[in-house]
Amino acid sequence: MSEFEPNIVAFLCNWCSYAGADLTGTTRTHYPPTVKVIRVMCTGRVNPLFVLQALRQGADGVLISGCHPGECHYLKGNFLARRRFLLMKNLLEYIGINPSRIRMSWVSASEGKKFADVITEVTEDIKKLGPLKSFKREIL
Repeated sequence: MSEFEPNIVAFLCNWCSYAGADLTGTTRTHYPPTVKVIRVMCTGRVNPLFVLQALRQGADGVLISGCHPGECHYLKGNFLARRRFLLMKNLLEYIGINPSRIRMSWVSASEGKKFADVITEVTEDIKKLGPLKSFKREIL
């Protein structure tokens, strides 16, 4: 039997975290290939329903990553995202899903190594939790 490889969806801010992920690739820094990236213009645009839908459609974990606080290109988008993130954790706990399945990080465009470290850490944490089975949509 093979080791569980988690399926992680990452919503990355176009201006910082996505550029940091790009730097990770251009510098050939290795990180687990468990992440499917969705680029958003700002983490403030990540609707909590996007997170629930990702989990429902097979993600074992979700990462939301954007500009450091105070450095948002849209001024306060990352503060809005942080507030929504806290509400999402409470919602997940309420519906019986371990809130540790979602994570938020701040990665700037110049932090390619940090992006790889975050992905590695998230992957290891989700591996410890195991696959998410209780919330996935049943395919008919």
